[in-house]
Amino acid sequence: MSTDPSARSPWGDESETVRAILDWVAHRVWKPTDPTTRARPGDELTLATGATITPLGIGAIEALRLFDEVLLPATRAMDDPDNWGYIPCAPTRAATAFDMATGLSNIFAGLWESGAGPIHAENQALAWITGLLGWPDTAGGCFVSGGTSGNLSALVAARHAAQAARVANGLPARPVRGWALACTADAHSSIRAAADVMGVDVVAVPGDELGRLTGLALRAALDADAAGGDADADADAARAAAASNGPAGLPGAHGRRVFAVVASAGTTNAGIIDDLATTADECERDGIWLHVDGAYGGAGLAAPSARPRFVGIERADSFIVDPHKWLFAPYDSCALVYRHPERALAAHGQHAVYLDAVDRTTWNPADLAVHLTRRPRGLPLWFSLATHGTHAYAAAVEAGLSTARAVADAIRERPFLHLLTEPMLSVVLFERPGWTGDDYDRWSRRHAIDGDFLIVPTRWRDRSVLRMAFVNPVTRLDHALAALDTLAGDPPDA
Repeated sequence: MSTDPSARSPWGDESETVRAILDWVAHRVWKPTDPTTRARPGDELTLATGATITPLGIGAIEALRLFDEVLLPATRAMDDPDNWGYIPCAPTRAATAFDMATGLSNIFAGLWESGAGPIHAENQALAWITGLLGWPDTAGGCFVSGGTSGNLSALVAARHAAQAARVANGLPARPVRGWALACTADAHSSIRAAADVMGVDVVAVPGDELGRLTGLALRAALDADAAGGDADADADAARAAAASNGPAGLPGAHGRRVFAVVASAGTTNAGIIDDLATTADECERDGIWLHVDGAYGGAGLAAPSARPRFVGIERADSFIVDPHKWLFAPYDSCALVYRHPERALAAHGQHAVYLDAVDRTTWNPADLAVHLTRRPRGLPLWFSLATHGTHAYAAAVEAGLSTARAVADAIRERPFLHLLTEPMLSVVLFERPGWTGDDYDRWSRRHAIDGDFLIVPTRWRDRSVLRMAFVNPVTRLDHALAALDTLAGDPPDA
């Protein structure tokens, strides 16, 4: 009788398939990026690949060839040093390689009992992040798929805490006009998406001249919203409950319908950091949960030169940062942390007959966000941090900040360009006076197709502008300055 597992497997002997893939991976991990790769129309890809899902399969070698020669070239090289569009992803080689080890290990990391070791390592990476925030050792969280999931999970926890506090103070679980969160128009689109998913309103707070959320504007918006309905009566009830020793200090005990304020620690579009200190003042005054979205810019906490811009973040209730944006990890990963994780546990803890035996004496990632099944997606960040050390991370983040400041100086020196705002982090907004949005589009597309660099237009204060985002520590300043000089002449022909 055969003892070969492949003899009993419906997949047969896959050893040659595995060897082919590992050989490709070994060459790929060191291969330079190709800046000319880009999306292709679907009909072109259909013609190039043909039918790949067939009754008998096309075989591993052919599938791998199609991936290498057709599918992969139809993507953008996000880690190219001259990719300054959107927010690029520039993982360390260590993080990229260890992501393969993570996948190969096939770990279920939703529960401690099934993934204790990897979760322990993830928690060490999270502890580094909460340390940057200035939070206590009891703070913690988990890794989720991205900023959208992280923001949604934090806001679900915030609403649950507010609801519990209302009930404890003798108020109805839900305000008469329903729940609401507050943010500026420059908050990430995922915040409004989360509000839609949760069925809550958004109280718009006017930003200052840079679009920043400030405590003064927040106070006015909260008071205006309260004047529009049942909040005054609820607040009176909350004060009465507090006078009788009710837990009025918890988030939500104020009686208002706004259960959370979302502040930005580095907007994706412009790298703007909200006035976190005055915002925290107003949140603490009313006992409102403060969530800080640092998906891109939160990595700036690792750089000593940028840390003063984040004053007040230590008072937030929850925070997210995406390691795949500026912490040099591959897609996809978001660190979601809570100053008081027990509030997240109360909101997200899942219970079912098949989960009754789960050990709840330690944090289970499945109990801290909107998920159950998860891979240990924080391990590539942990491995890279453990390999290179936090000093190297600080230097790498500082490199992006330094490049952004140097490019801003160069823009000021060029009479044909106009700097729109001093960069707070590593995003630079500028314009070429006299050019239109269509001119920017043609210029951007031409250089992207030629593989020169990637700079994409955006909008700032209702007009088309140009934007460069620097997160790759090996980006060369002379390449960035040469890109600026291509704007000196006339706009490209249509």
